[in-house]
Amino acid sequence: MKAIVLVGGEGTRLRPLTLTTPKPLLPIANIPFLERQLSWLASFGVTEAVLSMGYLPDAFKEHFVGDRFGDMRLRYAVEEKPLGTAGGIRFAAEGITERVVVCNGDVLTALDLGAMVAFHEDRKAQASIYLCRVDDPSMFGVVPTRDDGEVIGFIEKPPRDQAPTNWINAGTYVLEPEVFDRIPTRVNVSIERETFPRMVETRGALYAFPYDGYWLDIGTPEKYLQAHTDILRGDLGEPPTQSATEASPGIWVEAGATIDPSANLHAPVLIGAGATIGAGATIDNSVVGPNANIADRAILRRAVVHRNARVGEHSEVADSVVGAEAQIESSTSCVDVTLVGAQARVLRGTQVSAGRVAAEGQ
Repeated sequence: MKAIVLVGGEGTRLRPLTLTTPKPLLPIANIPFLERQLSWLASFGVTEAVLSMGYLPDAFKEHFVGDRFGDMRLRYAVEEKPLGTAGGIRFAAEGITERVVVCNGDVLTALDLGAMVAFHEDRKAQASIYLCRVDDPSMFGVVPTRDDGEVIGFIEKPPRDQAPTNWINAGTYVLEPEVFDRIPTRVNVSIERETFPRMVETRGALYAFPYDGYWLDIGTPEKYLQAHTDILRGDLGEPPTQSATEASPGIWVEAGATIDPSANLHAPVLIGAGATIGAGATIDNSVVGPNANIADRAILRRAVVHRNARVGEHSEVADSVVGAEAQIESSTSCVDVTLVGAQARVLRGTQVSAGRVAAEGQ
């Protein structure tokens, strides 16, 4: 089975982290998100994935160093101009004459893809949409269906008290090749707002598969932070990384990490390979990236620190993200969903709240 993964977005809500790294390559608990997604696809028998991209395409090619991810073959479809979700799918599907799975490159899910494909086959659908249930559908596109799952319409961001259902489009699709014929080539087209709504007019063509399991769109700073906590807690049913050892309940440590005996670690925590945790440091519900340095008496609370970054003595990072190779100098505070970009520097004694700090020249 083949897959198309939509990874072309610029990730503007996660800037400055995404100024140098595409959103799908940002780490989630020390593993690039896209690697997690490709592993998930491979576990259901996907042997080839086409990455539909436009923003920073070379970063993907450099990251995977070739055309393979394990046993999965990778192909790259680079858009010269934005083509939208449907246009991007049509472009990436060039030469494909079989069923494909399509997924957004910013959705973390525990979807049973095998069950969804079986549902799709049983109904002889042209297209099937994964639906997940949310408490408040007013921020999403809801998808009412008939009893057998056939889609009867799409309603974009209805008022909460007027929504006909709280099942929303969760961004994973199973498509037969005839769906590609419905999409014009090299034109900006939305599959959610144009292609699928038109398919409703053809009875028996479009179905929706409801799955009431874990789902999260990681595209905002708050959700990106939440993804780390969820993975550390085991919400996806697996350890945060295969290379980490659970030193004590909820405390995961990768090889080569150095943790001072006086450091205070409060689960859930992941300490990356080669990282250093100084004397009296506090790490609470946080992820420390590979080779990062958390200095003496620094405090991390609900924080994510990427690889090779440093948090100085007596500094605090709370509900915030520190990018790769960034420097948080001593006696500094970064709180309330502050994002510090790769290689950025926060000077000694600075206090940043809900801020965005980019490296000089970015």
